Amino acid sequence: MITRIEGKIVHIADKFVVVDVSGVGYKIYITNDSLLSCELNNQKIFWTYTAVRENSLDLYGFPNTEELNFFELLLDVSGIGPRSALGILGIAPIETLAKAIAMGDTSYLNKVSGIGKKTAEKIVIELRDKLKMFKGENGDSLRDEGDVIEALKSLGYSQAEAREALRSVTPETEGTNAKIKQALKILNNK
Repeated sequence: MITRIEGKIVHIADKFVVVDVSGVGYKIYITNDSLLSCELNNQKIFWTYTAVRENSLDLYGFPNTEELNFFELLLDVSGIGPRSALGILGIAPIETLAKAIAMGDTSYLNKVSGIGKKTAEKIVIELRDKLKMFKGENGDSLRDEGDVIEALKSLGYSQAEAREALRSVTPETEGTNAKIKQALKILNNK
């Protein structure tokens, strides 16, 4: 299987890039955060997962092995395919997702990622033991993020807009009110 690709980016689309490696173009599906870091004609390295199905051979790319490993963990959950797993990874940093799963916080997964309740419960049940290392973390930041999403939605912003703004809030910002204020500034500057 293809594990790592290094080459020049020759095309950027909504959900994928094409990387030229010695004259061969590889279509690699990546998260929105990874897309933002890509520029045409720049060299890039992707750690990849090769999904083989009856009628297709797809590559999913990640900037580091940690994201690739988390992606593969998500694929272990029944009902989660590569595109769904990539979508989940694109919603929040893996540290935040891992904390939510380890703490059994399905409401965070519902609010922030937009996945259904049953799928969130399935993810927590099947991955909680594998992510025990995050249990000691404080859950306040997860509740803050869920509250920020809800507050922004109540002000008329879509869930996608709220999630995007929350991702742009600086990590040093503490407290729900401070995060809401900063997210509103971000949304108003767009």
